[in-house]
Formats: sequence, structure tokens, C-alpha cells
Amino acid sequence: MFDRRLVLNFDIVLLISVLLVAFLGVLNLKSIGSSSAEMHSVFFYKQIYWILISLGFLFVIININYLSIARYAYYLHLISLVLLVLVLFYGKTIFGSQRWLYIGGFTLQPSELAKITLILALAKFYSENISPRPYTIKDLFFPFLILLTTFIPIYLQPDLGTAGLLFIIFFSMVLFININKKSIYYFLSLFVVLLPCFWFFLKDYQKKRIMTFFNPELDPLNAGYQIIQSKIAVGSGGLIGKGFKMGTQSQLRFLPEQHTDFVFSVWAEEWGFLGCIFLLLLYFFIIYRGLSIAYNCRSFFGSFVAVGVTFLIFSQFIINVFMTVGLFPVVGVPLPFFSYGGSSLLSCMIGIAFLININMRKFK
Repeated sequence: MFDRRLVLNFDIVLLISVLLVAFLGVLNLKSIGSSSAEMHSVFFYKQIYWILISLGFLFVIININYLSIARYAYYLHLISLVLLVLVLFYGKTIFGSQRWLYIGGFTLQPSELAKITLILALAKFYSENISPRPYTIKDLFFPFLILLTTFIPIYLQPDLGTAGLLFIIFFSMVLFININKKSIYYFLSLFVVLLPCFWFFLKDYQKKRIMTFFNPELDPLNAGYQIIQSKIAVGSGGLIGKGFKMGTQSQLRFLPEQHTDFVFSVWAEEWGFLGCIFLLLLYFFIIYRGLSIAYNCRSFFGSFVAVGVTFLIFSQFIINVFMTVGLFPVVGVPLPFFSYGGSSLLSCMIGIAFLININMRKFK
């Protein structure tokens, strides 16, 4: 029997906000490709193609009760782990990173899907282990093991940006459980002690990115080039921007990776401060809706999934924007729904599908 509440609780405003961001992203790619027919066809049309595919996945997912999906959370994450291991042996290498698999004529980045399945696996564990007493470090051994088994193959690709996002997802969800205060202090102390040790596990180009974050002029023609050109593009946009297809930094190709990591710089140059405020408000509304869905959900699993997805989108959004204005090292994190990339768009849209799904069934 059809339940009218499913339609009444469909968050059409959230979906429209996401589609508006995606549309602006396609518009941005149209501008980037305006001086190159090849880039125009590859980036512009493929992004539209991936938006349609992502919407197809969204409408499939929202028609399946998310509580039914919860039963298979561990199995779904296991599939992601298998794909991550396959990448290390059979993955496609681009710019020194082995992150992609060819599957049925498509290029898939399994680390993007692993972020969603990690959220599902952690949400399943927390929802099935609700206890009146606070969690301790011992109680978090299994979820931390899930995190490490996901982190290691992604780090080995190497993909430091996505690997770091996994820790953000993990700790954002930990904050919403009843955890012992001493355990929090232990975690923070361990993090502070081990943080300097990570330096010795970084590759040379990753170390250069961190050093040029503090001083871009240290290597202005190599490691510091991206952030210098990005800051020039953002600053030159002024209040209202230079106009569509009029950004000199992007049109004259001074700005590198302008279709992925630095799409926000292109937008800021062409649409200025007011255009940036409009885009940022759209993201903040999406984040607000995600937290609202988490708060109103009656299911522990649904609340944890909503929190994980919301913080995933929030962290990617903040890191990318901060990266383009020099407030965070360049780590290759795309801007959700806006940057070019099928796997990133698909994973983010699946996350939105779960938010809509949870809100549709919040009365259950």
C-alpha cells in the first residue's frame, strides 16, 4: 500500500539546491572550456552525463527503505575494500597516482564510493551498540579497525586528501555518540603526539605542498605555482567579477587544474564576491538541511548516516574553498557537485539520496 507520507516528506528543496549547485558547476565548466573545443566536449558534456547517471542512482536509492540497506552495510563496505585493493594492482595511473579502475567502459574511483560505505558501516555499528554507559577506547576498536582498513589502501594510492577525509568522517560521527571524556583526551593527546610522525611518511611532493602552504614564494614556479595563481584569480574577481568567460587567469591558462581542484577560483574570478556568497549560501543550506534531517530522524542508524554524509559534504566544501584561497594545503579535494569528476559527483549524490530517503521515512 502506498504511503502518502513518503511524498509529503520528500525534501524537494534540498534536491533543487543540490541541482542548482551542479548546474552552476556545469556553467563554470562551460566557461573553462570556451577557449578549447577539446576541453569543452570532455568536461562540459561528460559532467552533464554524470549528473544524469547520478540522478538515476538517487531515484533508485530513495525508493528503497534505508533501514533495509542497513542490513547490508558491512557487505557494501567490503565490496568497496575489495575494489580499493584491486586499484593497487590493476588501477589506472594518472599524474603518479593509481586511483582509478576501468569497469564496463567507465572509469571509477573506488575511494569516492568508500567514503559512503564507510559511513554506512560506522552507522550500523553505532546504531547496534547503543549503551547507557559512555563509549571507551576499547569499545571503539572495531570502528577504528574499519577506518584503518579503508585508510591504508587509499593512502597507498597515494590519495592523502581522501585518506584524511576518512578520519574527519570517523571523528565527526564519534562526536555524536556518548563517548567517555577521558577517551576524547586520549584521542587528542595521541593525535598531537603522532602528527609530527606523519611527516616521515609523506612523499616529497606532499612535503613541498605543505611547505609552500606556509610560504608559496618558496617555490613559485612549481609547488607554489597553483596557490599563487589561485589567489590572484580569486582576488581579481572583485565585487561583481569579470563576467562569464572573461576571467583572464582561467582563459589564458595561468590557473592549473581549473576543472577539478580550483573550480572555485574560476567562479570567484568571473562572478566576484557576490557570486561567491551566493554559492556559499547554497552549500550552507544543504549542510543545514542535512543536520536538520539527522536531528529529526527517529532511527539511530538514519541519524548517524545523515551526520556522516553532512560532515562529508561540509569538510570537502570547506577544504576546497580554503585550499583555493591559501588557508589550507593543496590536497586534491574536489568541490562537491561543482568540480568535474564522475566518481565524486556520484558519491555525493548517493549521500544526498540517503538524506532524502531518511527524511521521507523519518516517521518510521
